[in-house]
Amino acid sequence: MGPNRKPNVCNQLSRRALGFFARDAGVVQRTNLGILRVLVCQESTKFKNVWTTHSKSPIAYERGRIYFDNYRCCVSSVASEPRKLYEMPKCPKSEKIEDALLWECPVGDVLSNPSDYKSSLIALTAHNWLLRISATTGKILEKIYLASYCKFRYLSWDTPQEVITIKSAQNKCSVLAHQAGIQQTVLLYLAVFQALPFSLVGIVEINKRIFGNVTDATLSHGILIVMYSSGLVRLYSFQAITEQFMQQKLDLGCACRWGGTTGTVGEAPFGIPCNIKITDSPPLLFEVSSLENAFQIGGHPWHYIITPNKKKQKGVFHICALKDNSLAKNGIQEMDCCSLESDWIYFHPDASGRIIHVGPNQIKILKLNEIENNSSQHQISEDFVILANRENKKENLITVTASGRVIKKSFNLLDDDPEQETYSHEVYFDRDLVLHIEQKPNRVFSCYVYQMVCDPGEEEEEEEEEEVEEEEILNTNC
Repeated sequence: MGPNRKPNVCNQLSRRALGFFARDAGVVQRTNLGILRVLVCQESTKFKNVWTTHSKSPIAYERGRIYFDNYRCCVSSVASEPRKLYEMPKCPKSEKIEDALLWECPVGDVLSNPSDYKSSLIALTAHNWLLRISATTGKILEKIYLASYCKFRYLSWDTPQEVITIKSAQNKCSVLAHQAGIQQTVLLYLAVFQALPFSLVGIVEINKRIFGNVTDATLSHGILIVMYSSGLVRLYSFQAITEQFMQQKLDLGCACRWGGTTGTVGEAPFGIPCNIKITDSPPLLFEVSSLENAFQIGGHPWHYIITPNKKKQKGVFHICALKDNSLAKNGIQEMDCCSLESDWIYFHPDASGRIIHVGPNQIKILKLNEIENNSSQHQISEDFVILANRENKKENLITVTASGRVIKKSFNLLDDDPEQETYSHEVYFDRDLVLHIEQKPNRVFSCYVYQMVCDPGEEEEEEEEEEVEEEEILNTNC
């Protein structure tokens, strides 16, 4: 095969089926992605709109499934034309699903029930029930009642596919309580569970008396992250907090006596008591100030990304070493773009240490490397750039003066001109499908499904060329 020849997809598929590749999941995965890249990048490939739908409620997408009507209806996007997998019974607004996560069985784990080996939707309802729902049938497999003392609203992964965090809405002091001089000390609650089988880690309260005027808090990879309106971000070890401040270990489904009341943990109306109450300032791991609390950790070794805490610095990102706060060489990243919204930056989710910097008309892939002859310091270098293929649009502004003279002025449109986009978009690329979900100003949600197709004429020409080349090689060898 010549150096410029594209790899033959059929040949690669045949070799993969016969086990020609190394016994390494990474090699097989890279081969699969290589096959997909060849198919996507060839000039004959197009994406054809095969399905469009609209809804008055938000539309969500997760791994080949499209969810409508607050996750009540599930449609598979894997087939050439989406088909309905299930539709759960209608329920009052007070019991609707507010947030959900897709859980998939970990490889190698031994689970107690056969149903546990299939994908599940972990869902949070408006009336504080945590549900585990079959991702293929919509059947409720497990349910846990959380509590009545707060309103839980948000689901997120603390550790992906392993540990779940459920965050409550923030408590705000009512007018009557304020007039009566009653201080609201608990700002919000965080409930933490091992994913499957469900087991309770605990419920912790974020207290104003300990943490001050907190604007938000969350858990990520075992770290409690607390944010303030001033831009300050503080990090604490959740394991250390659990070990120091847990009042009582609670087990789901077991009898419990709490505050003079006896009940079953996780069942209504008892629910789950708040069993982690922080009574003193926990050990601080790290703190930093950043504009709008924008803060990320990643890379090898650990680095973090912030925006200096000044409004005029919006769109400027500093990449610093976590161990000593030193700025990496070329660690100040700023994108030259003319847009209404600022560009954004994040560590690549594949844990490779790469950094993705996204603007309205380009994507930069950055690398974090050691400086030659100085292993203690690191630098940011540009790996490659993806540019959007856009026309350089100009518009003419026509003004008529009092004397009747016409003045024409030409100006460039913004990279994200509001007349072109006035609303939010989500785009998903899943093998041979592209899904585009948009929300319009009148709260109409639309979903467009595009499927990859190839022009058969061009494919036949390529195959004929390959056959001719093979015949020439055979004739030469003979």
